[in-house]
Amino acid sequence: MSLQIGRKIRKPDSFLTESAGDRALDVIIWILVVFAVLVTAYPFLYVVAISFSDGTAVARGEVWLLPRGFTTETYGMVTGYAQLWTSYLNTAFYTVAGTAANIVFTCLAAYPLSRKRFFLRRKLNFFVVFTMYFSGGMIPTYMVVTGLGLYNSRLAMILPVLLSTYNMMICRSAMESVPEDLFENASLEGASDWYMMLHIAVPLIKPTLAVLTLYYAVARYNDFFSGMLYLGKAELQPLQMFLRRVLLSSSAEVLQAAGTAAADAAARNTLKIRYVCIVLAAVPIFCITPFVQKYLVTGTMLGAVKG
Repeated sequence: MSLQIGRKIRKPDSFLTESAGDRALDVIIWILVVFAVLVTAYPFLYVVAISFSDGTAVARGEVWLLPRGFTTETYGMVTGYAQLWTSYLNTAFYTVAGTAANIVFTCLAAYPLSRKRFFLRRKLNFFVVFTMYFSGGMIPTYMVVTGLGLYNSRLAMILPVLLSTYNMMICRSAMESVPEDLFENASLEGASDWYMMLHIAVPLIKPTLAVLTLYYAVARYNDFFSGMLYLGKAELQPLQMFLRRVLLSSSAEVLQAAGTAAADAAARNTLKIRYVCIVLAAVPIFCITPFVQKYLVTGTMLGAVKG
């Protein structure tokens, strides 16, 4: 008995090997994570550094990570252009109003398709999924939009992309995960489908709706193609169209309305002006994302598409 107590307890070799393998795997994962962060973060940090650097240092290629010859002169030049702020306000309206309409109609479409007692559920699900793979195309869509009199209208940025089929399927799957007993008990109490959707389904899938709100908002904010197709008036065009003109055309031409001095400076600092516009366009998304970031993992898992 005493010999057995005095013996040292030895762990199996397999346990030691497994622990070493786990540690090695953790090291590899951390290396990959750090590499991914550097690859994704460095381009944006480089753009920010260029935007705050002196034009001479930028022309010589001296800027790599931190600004050289810190200056905000280019920011003052770009922010003095009236069309930038007009485009900002247009984008804010399209993003807020469009995202709100997207969420409302996504819930209205997802709720009936998530109810098993809905007799057209399977057929409508088929037609909804069908549109993910086959569509009428750009030309028929353009003809419908212009035929409805939406050309050069703010509604042209909202109505044609009122619903995303993929996002609707995520919302439908999230509503299907809500316990059926809650709906049955509410139905026995005389609750209508409107009441059950607004007071049972929607509150229980808030994390998923937060994620879908982020998806819709980013898509709305970055949408320039709809504006390029349907908006001919400059006072209605979104920020992304202004940014596109700056990136693809001469910055001096875009900013020539700011005055001769600004045009001359733009000719010397074309690269800086482009990067300043990129930073100004990205700031709102970076400000909003942290408020919904905590819902990303939870919402994505709750709304996972089920077979």
